[in-house]
Amino acid sequence: MRAVMHQEFGDPAKVLTVEEIDTPEPGPGEVRVRTLLASIHNHDLWTIRGSYGFKPDLPARAGTEAVGIVDAVGEGVDRLAVGQRVASGGAFGAWAEQFVAPAGGLIPVPDGIPDEVAAQLVSMPFSAISLLASLDLAPGDWLVQNAANGAVGRMVAQLGRARGINVVGLVRRAAAVGELAGQGIGNVVATDADDWSDQVAALTAGAPITFGVDSVGGRASGEVMSLLAENGVLVVFGAMQSPTMEIASGDVIFKQATIRGFWGSTVNRTMPHDQRRALFGELLQRIGDGSLTLPVDAIHPFDDVRAAAAANAEPGRSGKVLLRP
Repeated sequence: MRAVMHQEFGDPAKVLTVEEIDTPEPGPGEVRVRTLLASIHNHDLWTIRGSYGFKPDLPARAGTEAVGIVDAVGEGVDRLAVGQRVASGGAFGAWAEQFVAPAGGLIPVPDGIPDEVAAQLVSMPFSAISLLASLDLAPGDWLVQNAANGAVGRMVAQLGRARGINVVGLVRRAAAVGELAGQGIGNVVATDADDWSDQVAALTAGAPITFGVDSVGGRASGEVMSLLAENGVLVVFGAMQSPTMEIASGDVIFKQATIRGFWGSTVNRTMPHDQRRALFGELLQRIGDGSLTLPVDAIHPFDDVRAAAAANAEPGRSGKVLLRP
C-alpha cells in the first residue's frame, strides 16, 4: 500500500514522500481502516519537524486523523464491523491508504455526515469543545482567544455562542476580521490597530474577561493576559508563533492570575467515558443544526502532500486542508 513517510525530521514541504510499504494487519482489539480522506493538522506538521510532544522513530509515517471504511477486524472486536464508516482522531500513520487503530478509539460516523466533515470531526472539534468544557464559564461570561481565525479558534467561537458564552477573538491582521464576519463570527479585533485593546473594552462594555486562550506564544501571550480580569486564567493551547511566552510580570502579580496548559491528547485520554460520549453527542448535534461548521479549503492527492503541507500555513485559508489517497 502507499503511505506518506519521512526519513528525517524537517520542513514537511521538503521531507515528505509517498512510499510503498507493507499493508498492516490488525492485532487483538484493533481494526484496519481503508482511508477515504485525512486531515492535515498543525500538530501533524510539528511532529514531522520533530518539535512536538510526540517524536516517532524514523523512518516514520505521518498523520493522525482520517475517515475511512473498516476492512478488517482483529480478535475480540465486536463493536465495529467490516464495511462500517468510522472516524479516528488519534491513529498515528493515518496518511496512508490503510491504517490500523484500536477499535475503542474509532467513532462510527452517522450516514448524514459527509466524508469532508467526518475527516476532521475528532481532533480539532473535540479539542475545542473539551477546552470549553474545562473552563468554569456560564452563559453570559466572557472569554478571549487569539488565533481566532484558526480552526480551533473558529470552533471555540461557534461552540461558545451555541452555549451562550461571549467570545472575543484576536487576529493579527485586519483582513481576517472580515473573513470571519463572512463566516458569521463576530466580536473579532485585529491587534495591528493601535487602539485594539480599546476595541475589546467597547465590545465587552466593561464586563470582566475571566478566561483567555493563547495559541500563538511570544508577545501574543501577553496581549491576552493584559485583557484578563483579576483572578483570570490564561490557558496555553498552542505556540504557533513562538515557543516562548512574553508576559508582563505585573499582569500576573497584580491580577493574581493563573497560567495553565491544555493538551488535547492528554485530556482526551484521561476524560471519563460518559463525559467524552456526551461531548461527542453535542458536537454531532451542533453540526446537525448548523451552529458548528467544518469547512474545507482544499483536497490534495497524496502525491501532492508537500504542497498540501505548505498550503496549511497560507494566510486567509478558510477551512481545513485534506488529503485523499
